[in-house]
Amino acid sequence: MKLNKYTKRAFIGGVICMLFIALGTILLGRLSGYEAKVLIKSSLDGMNTLCNTIALASATILALLLTLLGLSSSSKSELKKEFYLDVLRIAKLDTIIFIAAVITFLLFNLPITESDNVPNNWFNILYYISLGISSILSAGLIVVVLLLYNTVVNLIKIVGLGVKNHPMAISEEKKDSKENIE
Repeated sequence: MKLNKYTKRAFIGGVICMLFIALGTILLGRLSGYEAKVLIKSSLDGMNTLCNTIALASATILALLLTLLGLSSSSKSELKKEFYLDVLRIAKLDTIIFIAAVITFLLFNLPITESDNVPNNWFNILYYISLGISSILSAGLIVVVLLLYNTVVNLIKIVGLGVKNHPMAISEEKKDSKENIE
């Protein structure tokens, strides 16, 4: 799968965000099992809210992609196949993030901190896993938003501003040769 420069930039932005979030958690230092259990209890509401927000944002983005496709198909300008492949890539990634956020939400609602059978050293691991998952979900949503931003900017330039020589627009010469063939 070949990625264009906008897609590469979006993924780099997501990786930088994820590294920044991970660095913040590492700087918190090593926790004892008891401290991790207390932190898990106190952070569960925030993690549930984060998962709900990511799921809601992902579902909204999917609906907005339908609007974007309606606008692009009703315009006078013709868009290249790459534009629609970019939209498809955004939809796939957004769907993956939506599913991961819902599953993570369900897992965060398990009453693990109420169990006496779980050894205290496991809470340390669970705490860092939950922070890792939340940073991956956040970074994934940032990638989707950056990809969507690039797609919307391209659509505005082609449809709204009438840029004819845009890399995502079919040029007039190709339109004419396509019509002559048909």
